[in-house]
Amino acid sequence: MTEVKSEIKFLSGPQSRWEEFTFIIRVVLDFIKGFRALHFVGPCVTFFGSPRFAESHAYYSESRHIARRVAQLGFTVMTGGGLGLMEAANRGAKEVGGRSVGCNVALPMEQAPNRYLDKWVSIRYFFVRKTLLIKYSYAFIVLPGGFGTMDEFFEAVTLTQTKKKLRFPIVIFDRDFHKDLMDYIEWMKEKKTISEEDLSLILVTDSIDEAVEFINEKSIIRYGLAAPKKRTPAPWLLEHQ
Repeated sequence: MTEVKSEIKFLSGPQSRWEEFTFIIRVVLDFIKGFRALHFVGPCVTFFGSPRFAESHAYYSESRHIARRVAQLGFTVMTGGGLGLMEAANRGAKEVGGRSVGCNVALPMEQAPNRYLDKWVSIRYFFVRKTLLIKYSYAFIVLPGGFGTMDEFFEAVTLTQTKKKLRFPIVIFDRDFHKDLMDYIEWMKEKKTISEEDLSLILVTDSIDEAVEFINEKSIIRYGLAAPKKRTPAPWLLEHQ
């Protein structure tokens, strides 16, 4: 895949000035593509989770049910657009008439958007996609996952910690799966590399009711999202909802 090869080359050290310049142009075009596709989808809650859990797995069912409740709060459910727990979240939103969107990424092994998306955009670069998943969201739900899920979680929590983003809530769902991770985070707090305040917007829970109430309190009530600002497409920019 051409996009993947160009990223591998870029991350392999200095290239010619022309190659560095053209890579920047491709990144800018990727951002513009994402901005145009997602400008009118919000406010969103982004679900991070693994594509490796099948429909028969309990995690799939949990993800589907929590997404239903989030959609009923009035949020658009946003995911990486793939299979597994991303599909489950998008499916849950659709089942209750909520809006469901995905921000897919080009990978060496083809990753097709799942069938429960009202709208989706395919992005070349992981760092662009990660920015888009965070940019349009007013809360984050971290489901069981691997390296990609952890990367997205730590990006979101670092941006809130450093006040680069408003302090939106982060729900880590499934205590048992994330036990070792949370033990390590507590150890970092003991070593004073993070503070108690840094953890104040993270909820670790097995309760869908608790997760939904946390988002309602820390996002909807705090930031007045019950009546979010409506954006109108500009016909001269060929925009549409």
